[in-house]
Amino acid sequence: MKKKILAAAAALLLGICPLSVQAAETETMVKSYLTGLDVPESIGRVRPVAVMLNNIREGCPQSGIASAGVVYEAPVEGDITRLMGIFEDYGDLERIGSVRSCRDYYIFYANEFDAIYAHYGQSAFALPYFEQHLIDNLNGVKLGSTCYFRSSDRVAPHNAYTTYELLQQGIDKMGYRRELKEGYEGHYVFAEEGTENTLPGGRTADEVHFDNYTNNHPWFVYDPETKKYSRFQFGGPQIDELTGEQLTCDNILVQYSDVTTYEGTTYKKIDTITDGNGNSGGMGKYITRGKAIDIRWQKDSPWGITHYITMDNQEVKLNPGVTWVEIVQDDRITDITYWDKNGRQESAAQE
Repeated sequence: MKKKILAAAAALLLGICPLSVQAAETETMVKSYLTGLDVPESIGRVRPVAVMLNNIREGCPQSGIASAGVVYEAPVEGDITRLMGIFEDYGDLERIGSVRSCRDYYIFYANEFDAIYAHYGQSAFALPYFEQHLIDNLNGVKLGSTCYFRSSDRVAPHNAYTTYELLQQGIDKMGYRRELKEGYEGHYVFAEEGTENTLPGGRTADEVHFDNYTNNHPWFVYDPETKKYSRFQFGGPQIDELTGEQLTCDNILVQYSDVTTYEGTTYKKIDTITDGNGNSGGMGKYITRGKAIDIRWQKDSPWGITHYITMDNQEVKLNPGVTWVEIVQDDRITDITYWDKNGRQESAAQE
């Protein structure tokens, strides 16, 4: 900032318009791999961070989640859910969290974006992946105050937070690369500039209720004026504590997955590659602009990218903006209901 002020002052002395100096400093804009929106190259072409976020009443509202370009929701033990926000533009966030522990399937989701995975501890089933250094991660148990802090307004374990600066300290300490891996071309396909995907022929989805998540009972409500979905849970709007505003998104990807438990435990075992019959991928939904269509998802390897395919074998084209990915146990599909603006509802089982 000081450099910019000095440059502007020097420009005035030389009779040069400060706006010209500012224009000269303007960064090249690129399409974000997370949102498909135009962002500065210094944001859109470096590795994002994937932060494991608390999602029980004691951990809400979350801080900084509104800045995530992609949010995953998946079940964990006790029928609660945990969220993972994937961030690229988070430099101004003074508080991100609260941060919770890792579950092994989230490692594979984070890796799809070449993200650095931030978490505070892990289940025993995730530990081998860290011990073998299979994903770059920032573990609060090991890094402590280098990367995280404890707030005084909540009780442990719901009070671990991080910031942009602390995450950078952790990345430096661990020596992780900041640039995207060679050959990385992004995860999603987005609608072409000047167009939008309105899902003609799709079923009405003015509201979508995910009662398969029996603890927080989340739902989304479409606003035709903003063309976004607003997020609700625990009986009311889900907000970001930093902004006080309700969370919104442009796309919802529903991924039906085989979910069991590890023998002798309550820890979920989510198959990120095959369905319950061992077939590659599975079924799901793409929801946007008040409509929903059937899709298939497929993934070639544990460390590969999940592709979302329409029923006519085309890659799903997302509308630019924020995307939520809902990982749904494939024997709980009938607990998802779709509502129109007149209050009529249908279950996913009626398709």
